Amino acid sequence: MNEDPGSTSGPAHRKWWDRLGHLFSGEPRNRKELIEELRTAQANGLMSNDTLTMVEGAIKVTELSVDDVMVPRTQIVMVSAEAPLREILEIVVESGHSRFPVHGEDKDEILGILLAKDLLKFVGDGDHFDVRTVLRPAVLIPESMRLNVLLAEFRHTRNHMALVVDEYGGVAGLITIEDVLEQIVGEIDDEHDDEEEPTLMHEQSGGGWLVSALTPIADFNEQTGASFSDEEFDTVGGMCTSEFGHLPEVGEEIAIGDFLFHVTEADDRRVQAFRVTHRQED
Repeated sequence: MNEDPGSTSGPAHRKWWDRLGHLFSGEPRNRKELIEELRTAQANGLMSNDTLTMVEGAIKVTELSVDDVMVPRTQIVMVSAEAPLREILEIVVESGHSRFPVHGEDKDEILGILLAKDLLKFVGDGDHFDVRTVLRPAVLIPESMRLNVLLAEFRHTRNHMALVVDEYGGVAGLITIEDVLEQIVGEIDDEHDDEEEPTLMHEQSGGGWLVSALTPIADFNEQTGASFSDEEFDTVGGMCTSEFGHLPEVGEEIAIGDFLFHVTEADDRRVQAFRVTHRQED
């Protein structure tokens, strides 16, 4: 039977699906091998760089514990239960946060969590304000809790923040649902974060780089030790497209200098990303 020419189930795709099927149906293997299979799928165009990053992040959260990613005690923005409304409002505005642990006599005595929005009804009536009347219960968790367990707990209880306590019951840090999600999807910026240039190159633990086609050639040279000229083209995508002599498709690759550029993302207008490795000596 002839295959549908428009189908994506070609020999390369069937081979990868067969390998992945064997991975799950055969004897259990380690996570390193699973990640290598996923990277092969990404290199073959079966998933985007962003999808691969999220899948790897989802696997990583099962290996990390709270103390790996928590905000340490010294960096927590806390509010004293004795602070007047004006002082609390200054803390809220300066920090840009929406939730604040409220402490009693010392910072290990956590009375609850203050939501910034709960202060709105007291603006202009500070004389009758007592922060204790608007506190939400604080969630206390151990440093050793796994991130995937914490994420499930956040979803179940609908909490967004937890205080991390050490073996003596003292406050060791703070963690939010955003901190956990960032381990899966990458940095999550909001309107209070300083804008940073996007990362266009990611070095892979197994060797090589994932490179956006928009990466300036000068930046590529700096990170890889290459010496490509940027007199004719500014970006890696422009240089590679010129070398191909046509608009490359996903799966095509070309050797330039000491590097092999494998197209991992492209559309009908331009190439978008490459996996770049050092060429193997013949």
